[in-house]
Amino acid sequence: MSLVKKFDKNKLILGFAAPILAIVSALVITSIIIAATGKDPFNAYQVMVDFGSKADSQVWIINKATPYYLSALAVAIGFRMNLFNIGVDGQYRIAAFFAAVVGGALTLPGIIQIPVIIIVAMIVGAIWAGIAGLLKTTRGVSEVISTIMLNAIGASVIGYFLQDGRLAEKEGNLIHTPYLPDSAHFFEIPTTPKPIYGFVVIAALAGLVYWFVLNRSRFGFDLRTVGQSESAAQASGVNVKRMVITSMVLSGAMAGLVGMPTLLGVSYNYGTDFPTGIGFTGIAIALLGRNHPIGMALGALLWGFLERTGTQLEFEGYAQEVVGVIQGVIVLCVVIAYEIVRRYGLKAQQRKVGEELAAQARKSDKAEVSA
Repeated sequence: MSLVKKFDKNKLILGFAAPILAIVSALVITSIIIAATGKDPFNAYQVMVDFGSKADSQVWIINKATPYYLSALAVAIGFRMNLFNIGVDGQYRIAAFFAAVVGGALTLPGIIQIPVIIIVAMIVGAIWAGIAGLLKTTRGVSEVISTIMLNAIGASVIGYFLQDGRLAEKEGNLIHTPYLPDSAHFFEIPTTPKPIYGFVVIAALAGLVYWFVLNRSRFGFDLRTVGQSESAAQASGVNVKRMVITSMVLSGAMAGLVGMPTLLGVSYNYGTDFPTGIGFTGIAIALLGRNHPIGMALGALLWGFLERTGTQLEFEGYAQEVVGVIQGVIVLCVVIAYEIVRRYGLKAQQRKVGEELAAQARKSDKAEVSA
């Protein structure tokens, strides 16, 4: 019993060591970089904390973090199986576009209209990601290459149809799909001074489903097994090719949700000003959160905090690139810190096993001598 408690204690210590090491390292490196520009890093942190703690900033951060979190979940599904879905950006954009087209063409009660739009987005995202999974299992094409190419193809498809007279209409200098009816407007959480998008509830439920499926289901066990060792998974009876396609389809379906907070809560159409690049931000947040739903939620909030407070730093005379540097440094420090701690923990465990085996060997030798 004492050995189990000791092991759990050591595991807990290592679990806290990685984020603490990452945070300290990121603060030190960032401070050096800011100081090198001739500015006071401590003043910069104070400005960020003061501005980020305001009520309107907190609402902005939560609203911004919602699509970031969904994007990170989509990326993490692939990461847990050792698949690199670089195509979340293209998947959510083409999903949001066709969902906007279908939603704009229908006028149904909200209880039907909203689920239809969300389901369409998830299906389109799943199909677009499934193409990459199919190419990998049937032709051996790397999912990194295929998803990057699908991003470009998706942008071209949207560009073709997003024209006045096709599936879009022109309004001033903007071209967008027809507006969604009022019944498709998602609910909001009333807060002061601005409301929080109601889709944050869907994002929280998505994180819960992600955790349950990957950690409390047979499918999640098979998925993680394939990610750790395809040969071992295949030897145990897991259909690796089917798991690859399924995980890519699920990743794409989750990616289909990324554009929904904006479509159903802000723009109510898909236009040339629709947000882009969220898929690539999701990769960084998935790395930052170590593919854990809570870790990614904190990473998404941190990302939103940095983007929000970065605008205030510009008014204080700091270079606008500072926030980008901070984001990059944090991700690198997290990845490196977790790898260092992982290797240290592995060596410590190997050392412990070696000591126990040596102790058992000594006992065995003494028993033979006394006999």
